[in-house]
Amino acid sequence: MTATAPAVDRLLDDGTGRRPRADARRNLERLVVAARQAATEGGEITAHEIARRAGVGIGTFYRRVGSLEALLEAVLGEVLGEIIAKGDKGMADPDPWAGFTSFALSYIHLRNELCDVNKRLGDVLDHSRAELRDRIRLLVERAQRAGVMRTDVTWEDVAFLMVAASSTGPHTLGLQAGARQWDRNLQVVLDGLRAPDPGTLPGEPPALAL
Repeated sequence: MTATAPAVDRLLDDGTGRRPRADARRNLERLVVAARQAATEGGEITAHEIARRAGVGIGTFYRRVGSLEALLEAVLGEVLGEIIAKGDKGMADPDPWAGFTSFALSYIHLRNELCDVNKRLGDVLDHSRAELRDRIRLLVERAQRAGVMRTDVTWEDVAFLMVAASSTGPHTLGLQAGARQWDRNLQVVLDGLRAPDPGTLPGEPPALAL
């Protein structure tokens, strides 16, 4: 079972190959959905909160997943797998700009979920960060080779820009974010990235931390 397998399948895999009872799978599906909702909404990620959201008792929670960490590790692998799959789908798109933008839109909606779960687990994404960086780099370089993305930005710049687009809170300066505020932010970023006729960038591009 790979690290990026669907969460329910990871949690059900006991190495015996036996099919689980239908009610066991349903409860696991509810728990995975509840954990992801809590991460997406910035809610409390605890066993009791996830069980409450899933509509199951805390005893059922522990019977089905064993521990909160086991559930969150499975969810982390699932979200990571979805992001990587979006990157691969973007690379397969015959239109380099459409491939990049579809990935960017998916990424900003999945990234905060990924980071919240990873933070709760104690930052365990070390080896997987390379996979995510690789997808962004490939998509950016492909778009630049096709002449549809400005070439004075680096893929590292793009990684920071996508994070910035998705980091808006619900309120600022007494204003409330619109229903698609992340999408609006990203569109402004994409317009700034698209060639031709970009402005001159100040400063130096970011680099990997040592």
